[in-house]
Amino acid sequence: MTRTDSTKKLLRLYPPPSQEVPINGLYLTHRVHELGRPGLPFVYANFLSSLDGRIALEDIDKGLSFIPKHLTTASDFSLFMELHAQADCLITHGGYMRALGEKRLGNILQVTDKDLLEWRRINGLPEQPAIVIASASLNFPIHNSLLETRQSVYIATGKNASPERIRFWQEQGFPVLSAGTDKMVEGAPLVKILASLGLKSIYLIAGPKMLETVVRDKQLSRLYLTLTHQLIGGKDFRTLLTGSTLGPIGNLKLESLFLELGSPPGAGQFFAQFNLP
Repeated sequence: MTRTDSTKKLLRLYPPPSQEVPINGLYLTHRVHELGRPGLPFVYANFLSSLDGRIALEDIDKGLSFIPKHLTTASDFSLFMELHAQADCLITHGGYMRALGEKRLGNILQVTDKDLLEWRRINGLPEQPAIVIASASLNFPIHNSLLETRQSVYIATGKNASPERIRFWQEQGFPVLSAGTDKMVEGAPLVKILASLGLKSIYLIAGPKMLETVVRDKQLSRLYLTLTHQLIGGKDFRTLLTGSTLGPIGNLKLESLFLELGSPPGAGQFFAQFNLP
């Protein structure tokens, strides 16, 4: 998939003054890859949501979740790729790897746009980001593209994960990171380990469970949110966060807000950026 039309513009609503700005290169100007420091990575996440908080719907009979196609747009994907291009590490999860292996989802583990690859080269980033796969079960396939690109791949799990599965992955040559007190990966220990590996710009593409643990552990630096002007409905769905209330640690500071009309067709969308204390 290629980036969006280079002539397309968004309307900046905040900070003032309001003005039209090109969408291409918008998030590259944030220089996310320069915001982390040795030992203190910059952790950022990006989500797409409807107005009623749906980030995905669930097929209970099949036990699968999916993103409605009318929720997605070329503009959102283009900005997603710009954030992707600034990462030296992507955090994904075992569920995505299973869906990728079954061809239920597309591959977003590599930077493929030639302009963004050149941008990474100019800015001193490796050709491809390292990949961290968070998993409690450790039951997922490794996609061939990771082997072909020779990306650094780390598998993160909790200290009480299956010893047999840990040994399996170690025998395949993949480092296994112990980053949780039980079987689940936890935000603070994971970020601490990744910092020790010298990683400084960490892009979270792992879904709501990982978002929740990095927020609760006060590890998230920035949240990018695309909010489409649609009401999706549906009884079975996934949303950004569940569990107990967050309190003050859930407070966000709006840094920027952009508007696109007519996309998705018949609606529109906001592109928002929030910083966390």
